[in-house]
Amino acid sequence: MTGNGDNGRVKRWKELLASERDAAALYSRIAEIETGERRKIFEELAEVERRHAAHWEDALRGAGAAVPPPGRPSARTRLLGLGARRLSTQAVLPLIERGERADAGVYDRDPDAAPGMAADEHGHARTIAKLIDGGRPGPQAQIARREPWHRGDRSGALRAGVFGVSDGLVSNTALVMGVAGSGTAHQIILLSGIAGLLAGSFSMAAGEYVSMASQREMYQREISLEAQELEEKPQEERDELVLLYRAKGLPRPDAERLADQIMTDRKVALDTLTREELGLDPDELGSPLAAAVSSLLTFGIGALVVIIPYFIGSGTAALIAAIVLAAAALVAVGARAGGGWVGSGADVGAGAEAGGWAAGAVGEHATSSAHPDPSPTSRRNERRLV
Repeated sequence: MTGNGDNGRVKRWKELLASERDAAALYSRIAEIETGERRKIFEELAEVERRHAAHWEDALRGAGAAVPPPGRPSARTRLLGLGARRLSTQAVLPLIERGERADAGVYDRDPDAAPGMAADEHGHARTIAKLIDGGRPGPQAQIARREPWHRGDRSGALRAGVFGVSDGLVSNTALVMGVAGSGTAHQIILLSGIAGLLAGSFSMAAGEYVSMASQREMYQREISLEAQELEEKPQEERDELVLLYRAKGLPRPDAERLADQIMTDRKVALDTLTREELGLDPDELGSPLAAAVSSLLTFGIGALVVIIPYFIGSGTAALIAAIVLAAAALVAVGARAGGGWVGSGADVGAGAEAGGWAAGAVGEHATSSAHPDPSPTSRRNERRLV
């Protein structure tokens, strides 16, 4: 071959050949460590990469260029292989997946690539993604399937409720303690607490509604994209199902038979791919309205706790009662939410109370300094002038 263009193509073919050989070596090393069906999957990946390498070898021979002999695997391949052997394949699979996704489109518009090579590369990224968790749900998901009476909430209402009551307690406690620390009348403290309750409740509800609506739209878009892929590339989606069930431990014939049965009904296929591939439940994408109402009510309840004493009394007694009620409520919320942060809830409440009280005291001191009380003589002079 002659010309800069031809030389550039040959150089690129050699680079692609080296890349395919390197990928084949990596998957072969991973396959040696794995067992069972996962080992077969990695062996198949290595075979696909060797087939791609053979294509570029043939292209070089057809162009009259020398085919470079196989060289030593790259430093990256050696490090990943060592990490898989010393640690586990699970430790290195995320790195491998990242590399596959970066190279997934390398053959999309390559006129020299053989038919199917682009689909193979895209499939490798999906394959590694399926194998990262072994194709199995986590322990919590397994338990939830066997024992559905465990508490669970995907509408967002529980999460919004916990955040709402916690935020209401902490923010309104800090506000009330700040106003109380300034030494103002108890009616002003009460009005400040009510204002904080109303403003915070509606603000939290609006923010939660927008957040949950955005999340729901994102999930719906993911499902619509999956439906589009199912319509345009049913064979690839069928292969994904086969891979998923093989990663779960099913022999290839059983996995193919199950995937074929699912693919006969597109509705069932979309539902299965949505749950298994995307990790989403189409029936539980979150309710913006439920999250907003939950946030509104729970923030209001949390904010109300600290101002209840000021409806009944005033002075030091109301202040102490407000502090005790706020701390007890934070501990109760922590225990109800699962017990993981009972102590930290009390710590947060104490910090909010102390911070608010200190802010109020500083404000009072600053006001007193800026406007000192008049001396008795000054007051007498004022009366004489009057």
